[in-house]
Amino acid sequence: MTVVCGAHKQSGLELPYVGAHDWHRGQVDGIDVISLPLPYSNRDSLLRRGWVFLRFALRSVRLALGLDYDLVFATSTPITAVIPGLAAKWFRGKPFVFEVRDLWPELPRALGLRNPFVLGGMSLLEFLGYRSADACVGLSPGIVEGIRSRASASLPIAMIPNGCDLDLFHPSRRTRISLPGIGPDDFVAGFTGAHGVANGLDALLDVAQELKRRGDQRVKLVFIGDGKEKERLAARAAEAGLTNCLFFPPVPKAELGAITASLDCGLMVLKNVPAFYYGTSPNKFFDYAAAGIPIINNYPGWLADLIIENQAGLAVPPDEPAVFADALQKLAGDTGMCERQGANARRLAEDRFSRNRLAESFSEALEQVAR
Repeated sequence: MTVVCGAHKQSGLELPYVGAHDWHRGQVDGIDVISLPLPYSNRDSLLRRGWVFLRFALRSVRLALGLDYDLVFATSTPITAVIPGLAAKWFRGKPFVFEVRDLWPELPRALGLRNPFVLGGMSLLEFLGYRSADACVGLSPGIVEGIRSRASASLPIAMIPNGCDLDLFHPSRRTRISLPGIGPDDFVAGFTGAHGVANGLDALLDVAQELKRRGDQRVKLVFIGDGKEKERLAARAAEAGLTNCLFFPPVPKAELGAITASLDCGLMVLKNVPAFYYGTSPNKFFDYAAAGIPIINNYPGWLADLIIENQAGLAVPPDEPAVFADALQKLAGDTGMCERQGANARRLAEDRFSRNRLAESFSEALEQVAR
C-alpha cells in the first residue's frame, strides 16, 4: 500500500526528503508514505484552503498516472480528493473506490457557502465520483443515503464509520487529570478536536454561562485542540469571566489517549445544522467511547440514537444550554451513573466500532472491487 498525504511534519512523521520530486517518502509501519509539502490549517481562509486542496489533487494526479498499483482509493474531505481517483479510472482503467466522509455540496451549503460556481464545482465532482467509482464507502447512514440518491442503482456502497483505537484510548489509562486550573474535586468535561465554525463551540460557552449563573464552580469545560475559532472563543470566555472554561493547545495522539480516559465525560458538539444529524462520523465520538467515558451529545441523529440505545451517555437538544447544564450536573452528582455509562460506551466501542473489525470490512470492500 502507498499512502499519499499532506505535510508530514504536522503528523509527527520523520520521512526522508526526495529532492528530485520535492516530496518526502519512506516506510511507516510497513506502509509506503509519500508526503507532499503542502501545509494545511483549519485557521486558513476558505480561499487558501481551497488552493491547497486543489494543489494536492493536481500533484496526486501525477502520482495516480505514474505509480505502479492495482487499485486507487480516494477519500474526501475535501471533495477535490476525487480528482486523482477519476484520473486513474479514466486514463489508466484502474479500479476506483471512493470514500465519502462528508456530503458535498450539502454541508458547505448548510454552513453558509453561497458561491454558485464553487457549489456547482463541488456538485459536479461529487456526481463524477459516484458515477465513475467501482464502489463507494460512506461513513454514516446519511452519507450512504446521499450517495445512493445520486449514484447508479448497481453501485456497491458499504457503510464503514470511523473506528475506535481500543489500545490507545483505554479506561486503564485513566489517572488524576493534571491540567492547570483543575482541582482534585472538579468534574471535568472535555472537548478534544478542531475549533472550527462547524463545531459550534459557542454552545459550550453558553452552557458555561448557565453554570456560572447557577453558582456551579465544580464543573469545568476543557477545550483541547486548535482551529480558526479558538482565539475568539477564548476571548469571549475571558470577557464573560467564564473561569470554568479552560483552553489548551493540541497534544499528540499518544498523550491524548491518557487525557481523554481521565476526563469525567466527553463533549460531542456540532453546530445545529440538520445536514450533520445523519451525515457525519466525528472521530471524537469514537475516542470518547473507546476511553470508556460517558458522552454528552448536543444534536439529534445516528450518534445520539446510539448513545441513548446503549446508555452510553446523555443526548440533549441543540441550542438548549440549560438542558445541557442539567445533564452535566446530573453526571457530576452521580458517580455510579458515570461509571455505568462509561462502561457501556467502552462496550459499544468494542462491539461495534473496533478498528480491527472495521478494517476487515474495509479490506473486503476493496478486494471485491479488485477481483
